[in-house]
Amino acid sequence: MEIIDSHCHIWPEKVAQKAKEYLEKAFNHKMIDLPVADNLLKYMDDGAISKSVISSVASRPDQVISINNWLFSIRNDRFIPFASMHPFFYEFAGSGALAEEMKRIKDNACGIKLQPEFQNFYVDDEKAFPLYEKLQKFNLPVIFHCGIELSSPGEIKSSPERIIKLLDKFPEMKVIGAHMGGFMIWEKAFETLAGKNIYFDTSDSIRVMKKELLDKFFEKHGFDKIIYGSDFPMQFPKEEVEFIKNLNISEENKQKILGVNVSAIITR
Repeated sequence: MEIIDSHCHIWPEKVAQKAKEYLEKAFNHKMIDLPVADNLLKYMDDGAISKSVISSVASRPDQVISINNWLFSIRNDRFIPFASMHPFFYEFAGSGALAEEMKRIKDNACGIKLQPEFQNFYVDDEKAFPLYEKLQKFNLPVIFHCGIELSSPGEIKSSPERIIKLLDKFPEMKVIGAHMGGFMIWEKAFETLAGKNIYFDTSDSIRVMKKELLDKFFEKHGFDKIIYGSDFPMQFPKEEVEFIKNLNISEENKQKILGVNVSAIITR
């Protein structure tokens, strides 16, 4: 069985220590290790994980191209880049630049990652619609951080109610709702998003949700659009793999969660 981790973060070695210190303070949570490529490979091997999706967030539009240059440079048989993009890159650089960068992403990555709190936007903001239109056109998936953000608690910019508006407005856009569609607001994610045209990644969620709620997710949403993610370096990749392997579900459905489903997303 091929295991693919859909949710990982690493940084260039020259900035990894600074990123680690900043994010540990923001999240009030210690990382398991320095978030660099060699360390991730070590944890992947420990969990028998063949590939990991690597994403990085541009907090400003002017960071997009340089971050992507690095992400594209680390692509190999084991690292699958989900590119950086800022929702307001269109306003910053113009429609031509957005189209050009999306073409680069299509050629060098398998999707993009958006983090509404870090990027200070609401997922249903109309100013982000030109980006969503391009995602549909290029058939590129988008991972959204969904739910509460520990670094900036307050109004939830990626609430299930806002995500469902996107699914209605952009029905052909492939959306991955990180953290089972709503970190720490899983009941609301279940009520609003389960059964809809959205993928859920399991990161930071599946092991801490109530069993009864997780069972209801499986019953309502099925197993074809749930994908394993660890959120390395915040969590140990192997721990969530082992949790999924020990679930009281069929081997076929375990395989879907651990690799089959995300393989279909990233295969072009």
